[in-house]
Parts: sequence; structure tokens; C-alpha cells
Amino acid sequence: MSKIEWTNETWNIITGCNKISEGCQNCYAEKMHKRLTAMGQVKYYFPFCNVIFHYSELSRKITGKNKMVFVNSMSDTFNEKISAEQITKILAACKGQYQHTFQILTKRAERITDFTYPDNVWLGVTVENAKYKNRIDYLKQTNAKIKFLSCEPLLEDLGELDLKGIDWVIVGGESGKDARPMHPDWVRNIQRQCKEQNVGFFFKQWGEWMPAGECDYDLIKDKFFIRKIGKSEVLLNVEINEEFSAYKVGKKYAGCLLNGREYKEYPQKRSNG
Repeated sequence: MSKIEWTNETWNIITGCNKISEGCQNCYAEKMHKRLTAMGQVKYYFPFCNVIFHYSELSRKITGKNKMVFVNSMSDTFNEKISAEQITKILAACKGQYQHTFQILTKRAERITDFTYPDNVWLGVTVENAKYKNRIDYLKQTNAKIKFLSCEPLLEDLGELDLKGIDWVIVGGESGKDARPMHPDWVRNIQRQCKEQNVGFFFKQWGEWMPAGECDYDLIKDKFFIRKIGKSEVLLNVEINEEFSAYKVGKKYAGCLLNGREYKEYPQKRSNG
């Protein structure tokens, strides 16, 4: 099982990574790696900066039927320390379990055009700010049946997006104590363009910071956030970001409502071409 909302399970053939762009600043995988190391899990014995390919994982069979499986949530499949031969082995292992759908996400888009992807692999690139929209161009050059973007953590307005050939966009704010706030207008801009271009839009979360305009609250006063849940009330002492008019209430309370509703769309499967 996975706590990641848009997948069912994770399959970590690779562990460890290194930071390459602004979205890596508060890396979730790095923090989780330290936690798993402290728990004594042998697979995470070495520091996070050690990129390790676990060959034994290639033979692991995913149980159940028709699962969505996120490959290498604790690394980047296309990390420069991973060879082309190793990546080919991962893709072959995915193809061999044709009953499942495997999701691969990368920030190293320059490498993805060197490979052929089986039909049950969904390929995505991270686009956390406008500077990295060129990753989308690499993605479009691949034969992946389903192509998707992960705009998480979304760090700025992405401006205009050419989503031709893209099937799915995931958007999310940052979580964790050092999380950066996300402006709701950035999210709405992407949602609007997805609707106009007939692309599935999945809004995962606000993260730590909830915009004032999206609050489901009864009172915010003197940095206290009061929220009714049923007949009870939750009282939180919150930090306020004046620039974004946002309240740091934590991921649990910030939720995932945009324009008063949830967006949990998935791509419609389509053939290549």
C-alpha cells in the first residue's frame, strides 16, 4: 500500500538520489530514507547520497490485479548513476507484469528519449517551475502510451502550457516543516488549461499552507485557526504568510479542495500515435 494518493503501491528497485533542481530542496524521499535507516531497514543502510540498484527487486511480483505501481518513489529511475542497461531491465520487469500499470516519474528528462516504453508504463516528468517546462518537450518525444506531468511542489506560476500529447497533470503543494506556500492562482491556471485542452487534472493537496480563500473555517483570529469537524472544534496556533494570504495549518487540515471541490481525475487510456 502507498500513502501517495495517485498510486496503489510503490516498487523501489533503486534507493538514494541527489538534488538537481529547486523542487528537490525539501526532498520527501531523503527524509523518509533517514526514517527507514533509523528503523533498521537493511535496504536503506547506506546514506541517501548513495544511489543503489537492488537487483533482487527485479524479480519481485506485484500481488493483486490491475494495480497502479509507482516505480522508484525513493529515487529517480533516470539518475545519472544508473546505467542504460539497468533502466532497460526495469522496463522489462514492468512489461513482464502486464496486468499492472507502472508509473515512472523523473526530473532527468534528457535521458528518457533513449528508451522504448511498454504500453503498461506511464511516463512523467516533474515541472515545479517555469524554467523546467522544457522537460515536457522531452516527454513528448517518447513513445509512452500515457504521458503525465507532476507539478509538485508547485513553486511558481507556470504560465501557458502546451499540453498536446499530455494525458494527465498532477498538482500539489509542499508538505513538511520547511514547506514553501503555493498560490491558488498558480493551481487554477493549470486546472483551467487542463480543462480547455481535455487533460486529466489531479489536485493532490495544498500541503502545509492553506490559502485564505480556500479555507473551510469558522474563525481566524490572533493566529488561531478554529475549524469545526462534526460537533467538535479543532484549535490550531498557526503561522500566517501575508504575501500569499495563507495559513500554515498542516497537510491534514489544509486538504485538497480547489474552488470548493475535489479534482481527482485520471487519464483516459489511449493508443499511441
